[in-house]
Amino acid sequence: MANILEVKNVSKYFGDFAAVKDVNFVVEEGGFFSILGSSGCGKTTLLRMIAGFLHETEGDIIIRGNSMKGIPPEKRPVNIVFQTLALFPMMDVKENVAFGLQRQKLGKPEIQKRVNEMLGRVGLEGFEDKKVTELSGGQRQRVAIARSLVMKPEILLLDEPLGALDRKLREHMKVELKLLQKEIGTTFIYITHDQSEALVMSDKIAVMHQGKFEQIDTPRNLYKNPKTAFVAGFVGDSNRFELAQSDGKQLVTKAGWKINKIHEGNPDVLYIRPEALILNPSSSGDAIETFSVTIKTILFDGSNTKLSTVVDDSDEELLISLPQNAEFENLQEGDTIQVGIHQDDLKCY
Repeated sequence: MANILEVKNVSKYFGDFAAVKDVNFVVEEGGFFSILGSSGCGKTTLLRMIAGFLHETEGDIIIRGNSMKGIPPEKRPVNIVFQTLALFPMMDVKENVAFGLQRQKLGKPEIQKRVNEMLGRVGLEGFEDKKVTELSGGQRQRVAIARSLVMKPEILLLDEPLGALDRKLREHMKVELKLLQKEIGTTFIYITHDQSEALVMSDKIAVMHQGKFEQIDTPRNLYKNPKTAFVAGFVGDSNRFELAQSDGKQLVTKAGWKINKIHEGNPDVLYIRPEALILNPSSSGDAIETFSVTIKTILFDGSNTKLSTVVDDSDEELLISLPQNAEFENLQEGDTIQVGIHQDDLKCY
């Protein structure tokens, strides 16, 4: 796939404050690219520069080989869906979707054809005459996306569009958005602070922190092989331990837990995913570090039940994901159990 977007050495300063710092990335045509980060990290500023609402202080934004310097938003081959959706409540569905086409002064037959086609593609046939105030949150979301896609943008920018939805609808819309993007084939650039949204929907994810990209990778590689301590702690659940010392073969946490791990340098922190921990491991050896823990609390959450434990011979607390089978359903608070972990699942930085 060819690259549809190139962001080269882009920075944005507001006075002395650098909101975006020397960001570089490319997006393949037809891809779903997410920028993941906490509030204030610079992701929305970056999106607005791509859209043309803000101008970069340094660097260049290139779409299909053409620099966007000096190109106003209405002349760029992009469209944007905001978190607020910005639908017109006094208009019905078809009028909302047709609004941009009417501004382009297209003929009525062409507008009607494109609106009907787009409403069909987002699953809103039969809703043409409904007011947007009569729609559910998910339906309003699809109207906003249809209104943008009907303009045939090269790139669709989405600024936390699911943020205002309740949890159940948000889970449903994650799947719908991914399927819609695959069906239509438009390049999506998606801004979110929700790691689940990014992991579920994206082909590539950029994790942003304090104006910079920490890592760009596939969802699986980002989760399995975080390159920095920030990514390890921000993406997914992790047990985090501050290290007191290390000698290349063993790590010692500040609470005194000693764990074998071949490593380089002098790391400061250790991360362990709760689901990487193996209860009552059937075998040991060089690849598995084993130790015992005592269960403090069982945190039942249906399919995501976890054990809050304390590592024996130290005060280090360890959260462990409980496998969803009958083998461990009789565990009780106060029980002591053996735990194992593969060396590769010990991440130190």
